[in-house]
Amino acid sequence: MQNQNPNESYLGNINVKRDGVQHNFTEKEIQEYLKCSKDPVYFCKEYLKVISLDDGLVPFDLYPYQETMFEHFNNNRFSIVLACRQSGKSISSVGYIIWFACFHSEKTIAVLANKGATAREMLGRVTLMLENLPFFLQPGCKALNKGSIEFSNNSRIIAAATSGSSIRGMSVNLLFLDEFAFVENANEFYTSTYPVISAGKDTKVIITSTANGIGNTFHKIWEGAVQKVNEFVPFTVNWWDVPGRDEEWKRQTIANTSQLQFDQEFGNTFYGTGDTLINAETLLGFRASNPLESLEGADLLIYERPIKDHEYIMTVDVSKGRGQDYSTFNVIDISTRPFKQVAVYRNNTISPILFPNIIYKYGKLYNDAYVVIESNDQGILVCQGLYQDLEYENIHMESAIKADRIGIEMNRKVKRLGCSSAKDLLESNKLSIVDEHTIMEISTFVSKGQSFEASDGNHDDLMMNLVMFGYFSSTQYFGDMTDINLKQMLFDQRMKEIEEDIVPFGFIQNGQDDVDLDIRNDPDNWQVQGYEPDLSTTDGIFDRIKD
Repeated sequence: MQNQNPNESYLGNINVKRDGVQHNFTEKEIQEYLKCSKDPVYFCKEYLKVISLDDGLVPFDLYPYQETMFEHFNNNRFSIVLACRQSGKSISSVGYIIWFACFHSEKTIAVLANKGATAREMLGRVTLMLENLPFFLQPGCKALNKGSIEFSNNSRIIAAATSGSSIRGMSVNLLFLDEFAFVENANEFYTSTYPVISAGKDTKVIITSTANGIGNTFHKIWEGAVQKVNEFVPFTVNWWDVPGRDEEWKRQTIANTSQLQFDQEFGNTFYGTGDTLINAETLLGFRASNPLESLEGADLLIYERPIKDHEYIMTVDVSKGRGQDYSTFNVIDISTRPFKQVAVYRNNTISPILFPNIIYKYGKLYNDAYVVIESNDQGILVCQGLYQDLEYENIHMESAIKADRIGIEMNRKVKRLGCSSAKDLLESNKLSIVDEHTIMEISTFVSKGQSFEASDGNHDDLMMNLVMFGYFSSTQYFGDMTDINLKQMLFDQRMKEIEEDIVPFGFIQNGQDDVDLDIRNDPDNWQVQGYEPDLSTTDGIFDRIKD
């Protein structure tokens, strides 16, 4: 309890000083005020209180890493924090926010989270800390509700969900984004709010999150910060930074969960989100490239310009053009090894009536690319517009499904085969992907029931381009086009991998046959003279592997 005089309290809350209250500072209070204003660590440790699950209301005793984090926030305009679960990153940020509001006049602090309720919960933590501050440190309160706090020093803290309109039109001095890797449509939000962020020379941005897959906006910003190609300065909170966590704690945690789950939630490893189609090792190997140029209002990204005599396949996915799912296509160079993604189109407002014109234009550009279109729903209109109206002839007709049907009708069988083939291509490094949006969709393409779909809040339109390419690459028609037997190619690679695993162990001699090992030319490369392997004991193992 801070004060017994209701005339000095905000709306009957005796723990919050109202606006306009004059405080007669003692000499000691002046010294403390000045010290707190210069040192957020001292302010938090000496005067802030938090709720402990075991002990209730307790002083905010910062861990060493939290003290370093405060200094990081204070010394950098743009901070991004990758932290393990249950490390106290959010409460640390709340402590810094209330210090910033108390000792800086005429500042707007925006606390944004994936959901408005989460943001308001964080504002509730700010209110709790405010209520337990002595009056001489409180700036006075003009307004306090679930969505905002306004102080007498004309600073304010607002809480909202991350949407394109949440802070539009505001002048924000400190922007805090909590668990940003879990924000839906984070890229759209960040793009729309960046003008607000960059408007002032002193604007601070703090982004915090645990890892949640690769390819999302948080992962992109983090990688850019690590590589020093953007304005953000990275800060990492590892599991061993938290007191009480040692190797025994790690062992027990893994035993109760899994190594994969531990690595992502506590080890700050950017694995794919959930049970992804593509394995974690492959996902970690993806690296997005910057496009050479962007066309069609940045909807089309060119990663490699067309090369004379190269063959290209364009796989197309069609949406209704109502601002939800995207109409997309991927252009893949099949003249290279591995196959290479060279151009990507992505637009969620284009009409199926107009989409054929875009396909025609860039199909022609890429040497009359062979176009494979998903012909479900609106795809039929695109197929007819491209083939009949624009007379684009180099287009796939899946006569095996329906006579003279243009494109590929996506059903369970086609999708299952397409997913399997796309998985083989990507995990065997037979298909190179460089587009950021595509990588994100690959990393969020997860198991749902008996199939694979985008995880909640994500899209899979570009991924379906790859699924269609996977399906088409497994057909006889693709083999005739390219003289490539994909199944045989993948099998040969698997056999090579098996041989590489076996060779280091050499051959086991039973003492019955004379085997000469010729190591004269290369001591690291054993040459067996006159040795013919007996395949009679393999019991068809190679045939089974091939099948």
